[in-house]
Parts: sequence; structure tokens; C-alpha cells
Amino acid sequence: MSFMGKTFQKNIKALSKKDSFLYETLFHNANGYIGVRGTLEEGVPADYNTMRGTYINGFYDIVDMKQAENLCNFIEKKETMLNIADTQTVYLSVNGESFNMAQGTIVKCKRTLDMDRGFTKRDVVWKSPKGDKVEISIKRMTSFEELSLFTIEYKVTALSGNVSLMFSSKHIPEVSNYSDPTDPRLAAESPKFISVVDDGISDGISYALCETSRSKLKCCSVVGHEITDKKARFCTAKDEDGAMTCDVMSDLKKGESVTLIKYSIFTDSLRCDEPLTAAKEKMKKVLGNGLDYYYKKQAEYLENFWGGSMLEIHNDPKMNEAVNFNMYELLCSSAKDSFGNIAAKGLSGEGYEGHYFWDSEMFVIPYFVLTDPYLAKMLISYRYRTLDKARENAKLLGHKRGALFPWRTITGVECSGYFPSGTAQYHIVGDIAYAIVNYYLTTGDLDFIKECGAEILIETARLWLDVGNYVNDTFRINDVSGPDEYTCMVNNNYYTNRVAKYNLIWAVKFFEKLEELNMAKELSSKLKFSKNELDEMKEAAEMMYFPKFGKDGVIPQDDSFFDKPVWNLKATPKDKFPLLLNYHPLHLYRYQVCKQADTVMAFFLFPDAVEKNTQKKSFEYYEKITTHDSSLSKCAFSIVASKLGMQDKAYKYFGNSAEFDIRDLHDNTSYGIHTANMGGSFMAVVYGFAGLSINEKGISIAPFVPDKWSGYSFKIRFMGSRIRIDVTKEEVSVVLEEGEAFAMKIYGKKTKITKKKTVVKV
Repeated sequence: MSFMGKTFQKNIKALSKKDSFLYETLFHNANGYIGVRGTLEEGVPADYNTMRGTYINGFYDIVDMKQAENLCNFIEKKETMLNIADTQTVYLSVNGESFNMAQGTIVKCKRTLDMDRGFTKRDVVWKSPKGDKVEISIKRMTSFEELSLFTIEYKVTALSGNVSLMFSSKHIPEVSNYSDPTDPRLAAESPKFISVVDDGISDGISYALCETSRSKLKCCSVVGHEITDKKARFCTAKDEDGAMTCDVMSDLKKGESVTLIKYSIFTDSLRCDEPLTAAKEKMKKVLGNGLDYYYKKQAEYLENFWGGSMLEIHNDPKMNEAVNFNMYELLCSSAKDSFGNIAAKGLSGEGYEGHYFWDSEMFVIPYFVLTDPYLAKMLISYRYRTLDKARENAKLLGHKRGALFPWRTITGVECSGYFPSGTAQYHIVGDIAYAIVNYYLTTGDLDFIKECGAEILIETARLWLDVGNYVNDTFRINDVSGPDEYTCMVNNNYYTNRVAKYNLIWAVKFFEKLEELNMAKELSSKLKFSKNELDEMKEAAEMMYFPKFGKDGVIPQDDSFFDKPVWNLKATPKDKFPLLLNYHPLHLYRYQVCKQADTVMAFFLFPDAVEKNTQKKSFEYYEKITTHDSSLSKCAFSIVASKLGMQDKAYKYFGNSAEFDIRDLHDNTSYGIHTANMGGSFMAVVYGFAGLSINEKGISIAPFVPDKWSGYSFKIRFMGSRIRIDVTKEEVSVVLEEGEAFAMKIYGKKTKITKKKTVVKV
């Protein structure tokens, strides 16, 4: 079974405040380097909420973060992602009347995200107040072929009679960021971070070189135009407000069409020494190639992407649409170089100020490890590039050795102002270690371990040695916060101690493996790594302490968790969720109530650490006290429910996770997509329903099909080979599509996977 035509569409009868803001996210364009919100070219009414942003991955400025009591080494400034320019704006007048979705008559309107060809489209039939009827088709693309390129193809067709058109295309280099002081996930102020240092118009092409106020980084935007009407009149000039405007006049007879093509190039000083020179050269190349060339390359790139990233749900078109949307957005959000990573909102909006979290390692990298290992390696390489800053961060926190990666960051500097639920989440270093091990176990890429991975694991293992201490022959980790942000600053968080133990074990394993192959001498010399430290790591891992089970056999989230009263979630009014926006943190910390999967998440990562019956009892306990106020939670619950044989619960949690953004289930997608949850929903199918497991013993699957589906299919990579897996209620089939044959366990039975399809009856 094949699902053809990966598109997402919305028919619009009239402009609405809520939907207009939401569609800016759902129909944004991004390619991992640049992201452009899906705002209307002509804008919206003044009383509408809009976030008119264009972003570069990893490009930032520095802002003050005031502390009421500035204690030792508290964070006093942070980095924030910038809105860099507005090249989206195109005004259209039809016989002197301005096209506007809020005036005249919208005869019909449809917005489309084409995930096969990599563009968004708005098709409108509009009747002006005076009665002129035109068809408007606007196609937008951020190119995967030329990552600096954003295009707008604006086509107008006269439907009712002759019309005189004027396109007024703007290039606005000085813009401000969005703000919402009522939401802690967004900036509280709306400052202007960049200023023009050089701009002008040459041969009809406008350019602007800007500099940030404090980081002193430079970005450049260059804009050029083409029009299909050879008789069109052009006029490009600089306005009094600093914007540059290209006015294009064209006359149409009934039935005729004209198309304006707007090319925008963006560059930055992180990636090139002379961004203005680079941008002009790129524009020259782009104009020489033409738009059709980039449309063709876009389709080819995505054909290759979907060829290796397929996930199809049989007989459930809505769910199929959701999972394809999620995979596409992950591709669009992920940096294609080591200068950026993947932000909590991707490049779709300014929620969380463009910061990178543990989301990348635990929810996004697993997706790319299985579908595009090169991109997974790029994301991990970003952590290696910021390793020195992680070492500095550890020293600021009082550690004599090791590396502590920041909880939220852009360049590797801590940007979390509230340390109990931010910096104290030391588990992030174990998460990064886990991702590196996962990459290695799936790809066998020992060269990457030698070059980057082993150094990260040794430095993070050193951190655990420094933060922990021995009590009664047990190694304990005190005063940290686990993933659950409603329980902070605790001793021996179960999840944290698990990832710490794993981190220590694999630091030792990698070093000893490199030593066996005579590849460790350079690393040992660089890090001044001794056998004593190696032995310390072995001992700490072996002696790692975990909270003792409760009377009912449930694993406590931390040492004191069961000493607290249980929060009555059923009695909590619906308008009090999410709890973090309605209750003081200290109030939440004194109850048994969880924002998200914590101990349950550990069951997914370490399925053999405790017996299944203990996991089941614990799962059922935490299920009753978890609000899922975090978008990261339900996908984790779905995976663990699958592993524990709770198939109905697994499907219920999966549905809420997969459709989170495309159906706006938390009513906050307007501020940006939830990239980690998108990766988590893929994991819920592949690791959950399909029972995928990859460890030192190899790869195995044990699939089941949810009752509402007839089956599902997906492709993954393992050790350089690509396989296709088809699951129905009757059988599982696996075929090698690319690479060398290898052995896989299916329902516990070892099977050789070759180009001849292997079929196993359920």
C-alpha cells in the first residue's frame, strides 16, 4: 500500500483572528537554515495577532536577564533567536483597490502545504469592493538546494474583465521580535535587535547588511524580482522609513495572467566571513538558474527524503497525514550543519526564543539516526562544537572537572534564568551521551566516536564523578531536577541516576574499545585521562544508587517523592491547566504531580533495568498523577505502554501525540511547532507499536497493529543498510532495499534480512 500525494490543506471561508495566527505556523517555510512564518503577504488587520518573522538557525543576539537577587554565577544575560528581515511583504492593488483578505469578498480560498514538492501555496478567488474579480495564487519555498534562498511566486489572473495591477514588493531590513509578557515560553519584550550598517539598490536588486546590537554578528538580505509580463513597468526605490520597495505595474485583459517572482537570499557571519559579498554572489547564481530549476531540485531532494523516511498508516488517512506532517517538519527544522541544532519550535516561531534543549537528543536525533544518519551526526556535532563552553559552564557551577551542557542555549552558553527547572536538569548530559551511544549502535561509526563521541562521554562522565558522592557504599546524586518540571531539586532522581550510570558505563566502553584498536593514545593525551579515572567511572556506575521501591512495588521518582501528598487532578478546574501558569512552583514541588514522563521515560530507555511487573505498576501509578502539560509526555507514555502490552493505552497516547500540532490540541501551536513531540510520535510507532530495539546484541522487532488500523509500513537504516518493514494483523514482512544483508530478531527469532522478502506470521 502506498500513500501518494503528501499534502496538508485548509479551506478558508473568511479571515479569522485565531486561524490566521495558527496558519502562520502550520504553513511556514523552513529548510533547517532559514525559516519564514506563513504570514499573509499583504498583512492582517491591526487588531489581529501576528508574528511576522524570518529566522536563521543559530543566529542570535544577547539580552539582559535581570535577577532579583544576583547570587554567585547566576545567569544575567541570555541569547535569543532574531527576526532578521521582512521580505515577505507584497501588496497588490487591483484597479486601485488593495487586495486584503479582510475586505471585499473571498469567493474561495485554500492554503496548501505540499510535502512532496516542498512549498506552501495560497489560492484565492477575490472580488474587490468595486466588483473586480481575480484569481490569486501565491507559492512560497525555502530551498533545500540553496539553503539561503526563499522565494515567492505571486500569480494573478483576471477573471471578470480588464484590470490594472500594481505589485508593491517590500524589503524591510529593520524589524522587531515578537513578544508576549503573559507566557514564560516567549520573550516579555519586543525589542529591535539589528541595525542596518549598509544598504542600497543596484540594478534593481536591493541589499541590506545588518549587525546585531550586542553579539555583533552580521546578517545580510538581498532581494531580486522577475515578472512574466515583458511590458511591465518597474520602479525600485528606498522609502523614508528605510524599507526598499519594488513597484511593478502590469495590465491584464480578461483571462490573462501575470506572475511576479520574488527571490530573497539570507546569509550570516557565523557561516561566512563576508555575508554581503556571499549573498550577492548567491543571488547572481539563483537568477541565472531560475525558479523552475529550484522547484525541480526541491522535488528531487524530497523524493530522496521520503524514499528513506517512509512511515505509512494503512486505512487511516488523517493519522497518515499527521505523521507525514511531523516528519516533514522535522526535516525543515533541523540544521544541516554544526552551527545550529533543532530548536524547541524549529524555525516556525519564537516560542522558547529559538533555544535548543534536551529535545534534540531524546526525541529528534533518534528519528534521524534511523532515517538520515548524516543529519543525526550533524546535530551531535553541534554539541561537540560547544564542548568547551560546557566545560566552562561546569566550572561556573563549582565543578572541578567535566562538562555540563546548558539546559537551554543557542551557542552553548546557559540561557535558563530559573535554575531549579533549568540548569539543575543535569540529566541533559546523560541524554547527550545516550544519543551518541544510540548513533553508534545503529551506524557502527567508530570514527565519529574517536573524533567526537568518546571525548563528550568522558567529559560528561567526569561531571557525574564530581557531582555525585558516596554514602554507605552507594554512589548518589543530590540536588538535581529530572525531566518532570513539577518536581525540582531532589536527591537521586530515578531517571537522572539511570542516564548517569549509562553515561559512565559507555565512557569506559568507548575508551577501552579505542584502546584495543590502538586509537586511544591521542584522546588520552588530550584529556589527560588516567587509569584511575577509568576505575572511578567503573566503580561509580557499579555503585549507582536508585530510590527504594514503595510498599506497593512502585519505583519512586526520587528519594522524597512518596513523602508528599498526591495532587487531586480530578478536582482541579480545567482552566487551571497547564499548572505551571496557574500555581507557584513551590506549591507544585510539594505534591506528587508530574508535568511529564520522568520515571516512565526511563523505562523506555532502559527496558531491562527492572522487571516488567514493576514497570507496569509504576506506569499505572504515574499515569494517575501526570498532567501531560508538556508536549514531550504522551509519546513517551505511548512507547512504554506498547512495551508493557497495553495496546489500547499505547494507541490513545499516540493519537494525542501525533496530531498535537496539525490539530492544535494544546491551543498553542500558533507560537510554533513542537519538534520534540513530532520526533516522539515517530518513535511511538517504530519503537512502540513495532517494538524496535537496538542494543549491543543487535536489532530486533516485535510488532503489533492497533485495533483501528489494518497495518503500517516504515523504512529504517541499520549499519548502513536500509530496510522496509510492513506490518499487518496477520504477518510481518521485511525486505532489504539498500546495503548489505544482516541478522535481525523478529519476535525473538533470529532471521537474515536480504533482498528477498522475509515474511513472519503473527
